[in-house]
Amino acid sequence: MLNVCATNAIARVMLGRRVVGHGCGGGDEKAEEFKAMVVELMVLSGVFNLGDFIPPLEGLDLQGVVAKMKKLHKRFDAFLSAILEEHKIKGSCGTEGPVDLLSMLISLKDVDNEKERLTETEIKAFLLNMFAAGTDTTSSTVEWAIAELMRHPKILAQAQQELDSVVGKNRLVTESDLTRLTFLQAIVKENFRLHPSTPLSLPRIAQESCVVNGYYIPKGSTLLVNVWAIARDPDQWSDPLEFRPERFLTGGERPNADVRGNDFEVIPFGRAVEFVRNELGDTDGPTIDATLIHAFDFDLANGQLAQTLNMEEAYGLTLQRAEPLMVHPKPRLAPHVYEARV
Repeated sequence: MLNVCATNAIARVMLGRRVVGHGCGGGDEKAEEFKAMVVELMVLSGVFNLGDFIPPLEGLDLQGVVAKMKKLHKRFDAFLSAILEEHKIKGSCGTEGPVDLLSMLISLKDVDNEKERLTETEIKAFLLNMFAAGTDTTSSTVEWAIAELMRHPKILAQAQQELDSVVGKNRLVTESDLTRLTFLQAIVKENFRLHPSTPLSLPRIAQESCVVNGYYIPKGSTLLVNVWAIARDPDQWSDPLEFRPERFLTGGERPNADVRGNDFEVIPFGRAVEFVRNELGDTDGPTIDATLIHAFDFDLANGQLAQTLNMEEAYGLTLQRAEPLMVHPKPRLAPHVYEARV
C-alpha cells in the first residue's frame, strides 16, 4: 500500500493523474507490473557481480546479470514508451489546471534551440529516474519508520502529541505543517540515519587519479560510498545503533544536521542527490510518515509483540526489510477525516 501511495504521488506530478486504482487511464495490473520491474531493477543493481570485481570476466557475464538487465531494459522501454504515446494523445486527465511535468518535457522535443531540445530517449530516462528513485525508496523508508516507532512507544506517543497539538484531530496533515513539526522532523532524520534508502550510494566513476587517506584510486575506478556505515560510525555518533530522534533536536549532538547532502556524517541519499529524492522525496516520505502517525494507532499482526519484531535487512540496492511489516491500523481522528478523496 505504501508503494502504491508513493507511485501515485510521483505520477500526479509527472503525468497529472494517478496510475493505480481509480482515475483516468492506468490500473492495478499495470501498476503491479511496474512495481515488479522496479523491484527487479533494485535487486539486479545490488547483486554481487563477479565481472565488477574481476575485469577480465566482465565480458563473459558468467552469472547472466547483464543479460537480465538487457531484458529488463526492453520491458522498461516498452512500458515507458506506452505511457509517452498515451500522454501525447490524451494529455493529463483534466483540461484545466497546471500542465503536468511530462507535457512540459514533451513540448521541449520541438524547440528551436538545440541545447534545450529533448529526445524521446532522454524523456523516458527521466521518467525512469523519477519513478525508480521515488517509489521503492519512499515506501521502504516509511516502512522502517513505522517499525521503529512501534518498537519505541514513548517516541510514538510524543510524535502523536505534537501532531495533535499542531494539526488537531479534525483534518489530515498537509505539507505546509511539516516545518512546525520539530519532533517529527527529528524522527525522519533519525530514520534516514539508521535506515538510508540506499545503503551504498549509486556508483560513481573517478574522473582523475587521486589519493584518499593513503589509498591510491586510479582514474576510471568505480566508487561506492557506504553511507550506511558512515551513519553508524561510533566515532561520529553516540550509541549509533540506538533509535534516538532527540540527537537531532536542540541540545542534541546534531541539532542542525542536513540530510540532503550538506553533512557528510548523515547522507542517506548521497551527496549528489537525485531531483526526485531531494525535492519530492524530501517532503513526500515525511508527509506519509506524519499522516500515518497522526491518523492511526497500530497493532502488529497475529498478536506479535513489538519487542520481537524482525529488524533484519534484505540484500539489494535499496534497504528493504527482510520481512515486510504487517500491521492493523486503528483510526484515532474524527470520523469525517477518513472520507474518501479523489
